[in-house]
Amino acid sequence: MSDHSFLDWPFFEQKHRELSARLEDWCAKNLGPHGSQGVDDQCRELVSKLARGGWLQYAAPGDGKIDARSLCLIRETLARHSGLADFSFALQGLGSGMISLFGSDALKEEFLPAVREGQKIAAFALSEPDAGSDVAALATTAVRDGDSFILNGRKTWISNGGIAHFYTVIARTGEAPGAKGLSAFIVNAEAAGLNVVGRIQTIAPHPLATLEFKDCRVPDSRKIGGPGDGFRMAMATLDVFRPSVGAAALGFARRALDEALTQSTTRQLFGAPLSDMQMTQAKISEMATQIDASALLIYRAAWAKDSGAGRITREASMAKLYATEAAQKVIDDAVQLFGGEGVRSGSVVEELYREIRALRIYEGASEVQMQIIARQVLADFQKAKLGLEVV
Repeated sequence: MSDHSFLDWPFFEQKHRELSARLEDWCAKNLGPHGSQGVDDQCRELVSKLARGGWLQYAAPGDGKIDARSLCLIRETLARHSGLADFSFALQGLGSGMISLFGSDALKEEFLPAVREGQKIAAFALSEPDAGSDVAALATTAVRDGDSFILNGRKTWISNGGIAHFYTVIARTGEAPGAKGLSAFIVNAEAAGLNVVGRIQTIAPHPLATLEFKDCRVPDSRKIGGPGDGFRMAMATLDVFRPSVGAAALGFARRALDEALTQSTTRQLFGAPLSDMQMTQAKISEMATQIDASALLIYRAAWAKDSGAGRITREASMAKLYATEAAQKVIDDAVQLFGGEGVRSGSVVEELYREIRALRIYEGASEVQMQIIARQVLADFQKAKLGLEVV
């Protein structure tokens, strides 16, 4: 059983503690082996389950106010029980996040209830073959044609690609060079000119695809925000969801520690439990410390956002960077403590080992988070030297 003492930290309110307890009970009753279903059907079923449980209201709230602490607590708990359940929850949030935060009342009314009720699966289409972390290099274009825009280009590594009912797409509208010339659109999956041209297989199976837009007409009413606002809105959305990536990693790490503790206290080696060995104890101490440090960074960022901070770019990047890198180490140590059993296909720690790797890449690779953090620290230092207020 994972440690829940962190819920007593001052970052949380009573509603968060109650949320955690309810979700823990729900996961125990509703998340288990997926049987022989393919990954697409598993995700569809999980979205339906999450909707029936009422959890998707936290991913796509009707009032546009996403509670970052609730988001992180849910992702941490789901990830500890099922990586695919966490994925399904997270994408309902990320895919509709711009609508929640910046969409018109009409767009919110059209899409968000269906997302919360599991009737529509959402996706976020940002990455391209030659533009992932470098958003300013996006090449997909959206050219105005009367009261519509015509989209042309390719998006790839799109989570929920192929099963989504709609995509939030970032495309170049050209108001200014680079990142300032991007806008955001909602594109229905059945729109003429939008095709899924390839599915992507990964070491931890998830629905991923490459999309092609070929003279795909999108009404002006499906544009989110103003012209040229795409990059700003995308970064603000990631500010909310990036700490939750760290929370998912934290959930994986907590599960790995639970498995390692069970293994080391029951496995006999040289006539004594494996946990009696000083080297084992050293690993366990490092794992526990990295988990607590991750939790502190994650819930600091989420608390800051919920407390009214305008932007938490540095805090969000620190949480995402540290928690994903630490979880990789924690899980690797757990595999090592299991020995050969740790790399047996289908074992819990082997599945965690495959699940964690992508989190160090998506929504901004670790190296990109380092750049973001360094630039923010340097900018704050320069402001302080000039006697300006640091915000």
